[in-house]
Amino acid sequence: MPLFAVICRDKPGALQTRLDTRDAHLGFIRETGIVRMAGPLMEEGEMRGSLVILEADDLPAAQAWAANDPYKSAGLFASVDVVEWNKVIG
Repeated sequence: MPLFAVICRDKPGALQTRLDTRDAHLGFIRETGIVRMAGPLMEEGEMRGSLVILEADDLPAAQAWAANDPYKSAGLFASVDVVEWNKVIG
């Protein structure tokens, strides 16, 4: 099954939105069961984005996952890119 990288950049000054929505986001990850690895993007020691690697049937399925992420629903992100990713190392 192909892998997809979901690369999200937070809106400036949106750390509190991230913190307020974090439990729902982590619950969504657990419930959907397609996340293979994930973590926040850091700038100056502060969470300012997300990198999520999904194992999904196809690009539309990965895009649908990203569209339903509670962080997205909360308006956290300035941008979201979903691209197919090929694991080579690790």
